[in-house]
Amino acid sequence: MVHRRHSDSDDRTGFDDTTNYLSAAVSRFVPRWLARRAIAVEVSTDRTAYDPGDPVEITVRFTNRLPLPVEVVTPTRRPWGWAIDDVLEGTDERRYVREEPAAVSFRAGETKTATVTWNGHFRRENADGLDRSEVAGSGEHTVSAFLSVADRRAHHEDTAQIRVR
Repeated sequence: MVHRRHSDSDDRTGFDDTTNYLSAAVSRFVPRWLARRAIAVEVSTDRTAYDPGDPVEITVRFTNRLPLPVEVVTPTRRPWGWAIDDVLEGTDERRYVREEPAAVSFRAGETKTATVTWNGHFRRENADGLDRSEVAGSGEHTVSAFLSVADRRAHHEDTAQIRVR
């Protein structure tokens, strides 16, 4: 189970995204390759050690390092994502994401923040197609967050380590 918190917004990306038409117009003059490289990603958790099954609050920050507004085009409607040990959102369930481009706009120097909560369980699909919940085993686990871009070489990602006791 994943819980998303957004600040007074119903935006499914987790960003409070208000339209700034001047920024949108200026950002179209920044080359896409530069816009992609201008965004820094930072991921953090509320603690570093957890008991099995404890919820993990994950905070992701995307920062435009340029003094100009930029627009980052994503290949699908999923502009960003997070994973635990390379398992997207802690589940191997198939996700439907429209295969059409989207864009995330950043004002000059803007930081967008999203917070999600992972429940400490991996959701796995059995051979018979039924789902089962599996508590994360003890040891080190890697939490990662990324900005979705088509060019894997320009894939922006950050990781944090957590330990389950």
